[in-house]
Amino acid sequence: MLALLHRAFARMAGRIDPPSSLARLTVADLAAAWEVWVTPDEGGAHPVACMVLTPRPQALYLGKLAVAPERHRQGLARALIAVAGARARALNLPVLELQTRVELTENHAAFAALGFAQSGSTKHDGFARPTALTFTKPV
Repeated sequence: MLALLHRAFARMAGRIDPPSSLARLTVADLAAAWEVWVTPDEGGAHPVACMVLTPRPQALYLGKLAVAPERHRQGLARALIAVAGARARALNLPVLELQTRVELTENHAAFAALGFAQSGSTKHDGFARPTALTFTKPV
């Protein structure tokens, strides 16, 4: 999964500021995550899509959503988001929440097409401007 994340997020290198925290993410971090979902390839040997779910007080946070570049536009992100919605309902959480960087406008459009709406913004320490946008989707 970590290798998939690095491949899927490689397009962000040099585009986002500050750089992604993915460089510091370890296998141990993923193992300690609240819930990790992985979609394997047809042979079951390699992940082609993944996400990490973390409950928050009023939402289920969907982090590190990634799809292998060669598998884009095949419905894998949509399927994982459907799983996240089912998990949110099971946890009595009314909303899915995720963040994407301000510079990644193609992500903004993709999440809007998947039913998310921008609901806020945040900034990393040391930045005067927003560096990430928050998107939410009722479940």
